[in-house]
Amino acid sequence: MRIGILSDIHANLPALAAALSWLSKQQLDHIIAVGDIVGYGPHPKPVIRMLQRFGVQCIGGGADMRVAFRMLSSAPRSRISDMTLRWTIEQLEEPELGFLKSLRYRYHTPLSKGQLIAFHGTPEDPEVKIDLELPAPDLLPLFERFDAACVVASGSHLPFQRRLGERLLIDPGSVGLSLGGVPGADVAVLVDTPQGVSVEFKKLPYDTEWVAQDMALLGFPPPLIEAVRQGTFNPSGNTVSNATIEWVPPVRTWG
Repeated sequence: MRIGILSDIHANLPALAAALSWLSKQQLDHIIAVGDIVGYGPHPKPVIRMLQRFGVQCIGGGADMRVAFRMLSSAPRSRISDMTLRWTIEQLEEPELGFLKSLRYRYHTPLSKGQLIAFHGTPEDPEVKIDLELPAPDLLPLFERFDAACVVASGSHLPFQRRLGERLLIDPGSVGLSLGGVPGADVAVLVDTPQGVSVEFKKLPYDTEWVAQDMALLGFPPPLIEAVRQGTFNPSGNTVSNATIEWVPPVRTWG
């Protein structure tokens, strides 16, 4: 079985189009999107419609939850996020809001040697992050709880894989707001065989400048605009010159 994995699309339509175009050629059984479909990007409605049209199985993330249920915060750290989430709420109509409200926060499917479980953040809360570099004894109970051969825990915006014996822990990175230092759309393909599970990562180019211009025209905060261009996030808004898309950095691999 081959499963395409997307995460953290963040309302970036060109990035999603690039990801789905590539995945459509990979002979997949299905595709899942592991949360944060909207928020921080300029194309929330078209992104939702594209996911629905392609039949992508979607899981809710923290940004999706806050948009769907209008859960905005006044905390200082939330100034940029609330600005963009408030704008997102204003763009969506009841069909899109209803879609976000209907999302589950965990995904399960059987694999050859156990289950695949996927979630954004943690199994209980999409806004709380698991430290993927915790000692193995601290992470194994998560696998045992779900009889999991593979856990997909998204939200870092960085592709990551780690082996714990025969088990696999991954974060697919981010389609729409990749923060690995090189702009582009992160995608992953999970490969399940009788011998076990493995993952393939891919960084895909797309027209980041188009997205950046859309964001600028809509008044998005400069740090978010530069994050799309640069592949890094600097809340102060101070950035270096544009990176290229030609070099694909190595996936973070622990241990």
